[in-house]
Amino acid sequence: MTTTLTRSASRVHPDGMSPDPEVPQKAQRRRYSAAYKLQILEEADRANEPGQIGALLRREGLYSSLLAAWRQQRRDGTLGQVRGRKGKDRRDRKIEELEADNARLAKKLDQAETIIEVQKKLSRLLGIEQMTDEDTES
Repeated sequence: MTTTLTRSASRVHPDGMSPDPEVPQKAQRRRYSAAYKLQILEEADRANEPGQIGALLRREGLYSSLLAAWRQQRRDGTLGQVRGRKGKDRRDRKIEELEADNARLAKKLDQAETIIEVQKKLSRLLGIEQMTDEDTES
């Protein structure tokens, strides 16, 4: 007697006949290659009889929302692209923000140094005695 296992029952009970009822600790997200998505979309496009697309989705264990999303990706030209992590986008925005702050502060520092230089020159021209670090400590 042979037993046919579905995709969801990939593990087999030790008796060798029935699916293992134990649920895996962490579910894994299914990933689909661009070639697989295109194959399914082509098959769905060829379906011209009522119920053929439903049979295709049941056979492959897919939802109709996936098919709709893949069609949209195909229209947009993003079917084979891999999405990045959202954290990376936030990190990139933070880096850009910090770089902008750094540039702004560097500009303010340059302005402050220019003002100090002008004040020093003006005090020399007017003969005003400048304070040194030794004068300020006492």
